[in-house]
Amino acid sequence: MSSLEIVDRQFIAFARKHYSWIARISLFVIYFYFGFLKVIGASPANELAIGFAKHMGMGAYAQELYITLAIVECVIGVLILFPRLTRITIFIMFSHMLLVCSPILLYPQAVWTAPFVPNLEGQYIIKNAALVALALGLVASTTPLKSTKRLTKR
Repeated sequence: MSSLEIVDRQFIAFARKHYSWIARISLFVIYFYFGFLKVIGASPANELAIGFAKHMGMGAYAQELYITLAIVECVIGVLILFPRLTRITIFIMFSHMLLVCSPILLYPQAVWTAPFVPNLEGQYIIKNAALVALALGLVASTTPLKSTKRLTKR
């Protein structure tokens, strides 16, 4: 076996062994940190989020919705650290993704400079596809639920 094959196998073994915790810590950092920035009013996403809420007719509640979203992001970040909570966390995360990715279709003037040319905010939203892929990797490594029904012999 060549040195390259040995390194390749070792790297693959490392990735298989540590993927779950690397993914969880990465998702924690992204969700908690970005959510925290929103809570303290330091996020560059503020203008997009408030503008989207106003565009959708919820301008009177824009700031409250924004803070709620920020808190949900922090909660997702913390929950993803606990493997036993993966199912509920992924459900919350995907629900969150539907909301935060919706400006691509529902508020296009804020995220596109031309057809298929996103501005910085659009790129910020599109990168969420990588977070979804990372989360799906965690789901793929989750043990399926066991049925509580007993099979009867015939």
